[in-house]
Amino acid sequence: MAEPGGVPPFKTFSPTMRVDVLVSDWRSELDPTLPEEAKETVLYGRAWETYQEGDFGFGLWLWHESDRLQNAFNGSVREVTRVVGPGKYFGFSHRRAVAEKVPLEKVYRPRKGDMSTPRTDAYILPQYQLLCVYLVKAREGDPRSKALLEISLGELEERRRADRFIPHFETFRRLLERPASPPGETPPAAPAAETAPAPPTPAPAPKKKGRAKPS
Repeated sequence: MAEPGGVPPFKTFSPTMRVDVLVSDWRSELDPTLPEEAKETVLYGRAWETYQEGDFGFGLWLWHESDRLQNAFNGSVREVTRVVGPGKYFGFSHRRAVAEKVPLEKVYRPRKGDMSTPRTDAYILPQYQLLCVYLVKAREGDPRSKALLEISLGELEERRRADRFIPHFETFRRLLERPASPPGETPPAAPAAETAPAPPTPAPAPKKKGRAKPS
């Protein structure tokens, strides 16, 4: 098992249906008198324990749950951490590790008008998570993921207006593409804001010559 808050060693990747069924079972076992936030804390904690045992399918659930709470708290990671518990926020290192392990060939991507039911061994990802998976796998050299990412990014502007989770993908992309500092090297400090040069002092206006008085 990983250290508290760390990425655990990968063991398995439970399909979405198994994760949803177990989370639903855990929810039904909760004391109905518990406040809603307390219920979320318990559910998140149980899923976190299963993820820490190496089941990355629960990582996908934790990832989305962290972002759902962050949206609900107007972007406050501090408030999300208060609900999920210290050291349990599903941050970038977890997201990247899970995205690397998603079996892309089993991801369910319904087409427009598709009424089929996903297989029980399928993975159902929100669009922004799927974009993160494409991005990671494209950077690893997978040509199909690169092509799918380019197609999806063409629709990003329209999706941003309709999907509150798209900014989470954009944050993931910024962090993934941020250049890493060499080991032992301190990242350079942000450059100080440049001071605009003072405007040049205007030259004094030439004195007007008066008319000579008649002698």
